[in-house]
Amino acid sequence: MIVSSLGLAWLPIAAYLLGSIPFGLLIAKLRGRNDLRETGSGNIGATNVTRVVGVGEGLVTLLLDAGKGMLSVWLAARFSHDSIVWIMVSGMAVILGHLFPVWLGFRGGRGVATGAGVFLFICPEATVWAILLWVIVVAFWRYVSLGSIAAGVAMPLLVYLLWAPPHAPPLVVSLGVSLASVLIILKHRRNIERLLVGTEPQLTLRRSK
Repeated sequence: MIVSSLGLAWLPIAAYLLGSIPFGLLIAKLRGRNDLRETGSGNIGATNVTRVVGVGEGLVTLLLDAGKGMLSVWLAARFSHDSIVWIMVSGMAVILGHLFPVWLGFRGGRGVATGAGVFLFICPEATVWAILLWVIVVAFWRYVSLGSIAAGVAMPLLVYLLWAPPHAPPLVVSLGVSLASVLIILKHRRNIERLLVGTEPQLTLRRSK
């Protein structure tokens, strides 16, 4: 059993490295833009790519960031015979890779899309409701960060309620989703500060000059 577990230790390592691929930064460079970290909000995620480069590029970034999250947990499920422990560990590793990529001095994105990809695989019902909440908040207030914070706060409760009613999720899932939620909210601390003082930029589909 120990040897078998050690043989799967590559899963979170691979997940972290996959998560640390800065797709938004690479797409912006391919489109001839300056370093995304020095433009717009300075974030490497889909929202800043949309503002700086364009809607299409932002959508591609969103799909790739979510895709690396889902791919990581799918690989963990495939090679661990659906062990929820390895799935959750790999899910956290890919989120940490996106938040703290080794290639960028551990200064990465906010982890929302990658986290959505992870939990869309682990608990699709909860993730769909979190995405719906994000859409409603952004539609009414036009703040992507506010929608992301609301979805992040709600996600642990949604997973708990929708895992397999009336059964609670395994402890490793509850701990994992709670930690992911805290990390994503902490990554939005500057957005929270700007929201409080009214300087947070609203969503616009027009590219910044």
